[in-house]
Amino acid sequence: VQLQASGGGLVQTGGSLRLSCLASGGTLNYSVMGWFRQCPGKEREFVAAITGSGGTYYADSVKGRFTISGDNTKNTAYLQMNSLKPEDTAVYSCAVRRWPSNSMNVLSTAQNYNYWGKGTQVTVSS
Repeated sequence: VQLQASGGGLVQTGGSLRLSCLASGGTLNYSVMGWFRQCPGKEREFVAAITGSGGTYYADSVKGRFTISGDNTKNTAYLQMNSLKPEDTAVYSCAVRRWPSNSMNVLSTAQNYNYWGKGTQVTVSS
């Protein structure tokens, strides 16, 4: 399975970006798509996840500002990011998990995902 994230860029504080994650190749049998972000020198941080049944999960830091959605027909997940802040600056990566879960603890842990794509840089200027 290959994952390709796109849509990053430079935006001013308060601006918006929409990230996309396209999954292709292999056996596309997965249950969850998630977004994580990482700043230099910091741990990878959970952002949001969406299950095959449409359930969504968010980190507290992005609730109310970010929205995750998915299009199963296109094997693509999206992350709409509004009201961006400088602290949102990071490399954003998408990941897929084969097995279903409705546990925030499980879905917010990077080690519980099976496949990862290269990230896309998001920079929010102050």
